[in-house]
Amino acid sequence: MDQATAHPDMPQVEMWTDGACKGNPGVGGWGAWMRFGEHERELFGGEPLTTNNQMELTAVIEGLKALTKPCAVTLHVDSSYVMNGMKSWIAGWKRNGWKTAAKKPVKNVELWQALDAEVSRHTVHWVWVKGHSGDPGNERADELANRGVELVRSRG
Repeated sequence: MDQATAHPDMPQVEMWTDGACKGNPGVGGWGAWMRFGEHERELFGGEPLTTNNQMELTAVIEGLKALTKPCAVTLHVDSSYVMNGMKSWIAGWKRNGWKTAAKKPVKNVELWQALDAEVSRHTVHWVWVKGHSGDPGNERADELANRGVELVRSRG
């Protein structure tokens, strides 16, 4: 059963997200591009000192946060970190009080908690795409993330 069949009453949103970092850590940007029927929306932003993983997480958080009501979201990400975190690691982290299997604090815990809260508002179908492989949505999200980097740089 596909997502649309599973949730016919919910708005169906297709979203692509990406993060970028010039230096790691360094100046970073995030981007999200979404489609809902005939409508499209672009979001981007950035931080002066961040990491690529933080920008990848922020892109998904900000994209989901922009949805004003619960949606069925097909979410395309090119980050193995985000995909593994949401599909494999997060249940154990929550069970262990946000500690890893090695009993160490989860890195970027505030972002993971924010992402967990946003995901809980929606029905999310995760799709991993290989970055820079010609997926039009991923390429658009990458462009937006790089606009986020430029936005930060232009602020000086």
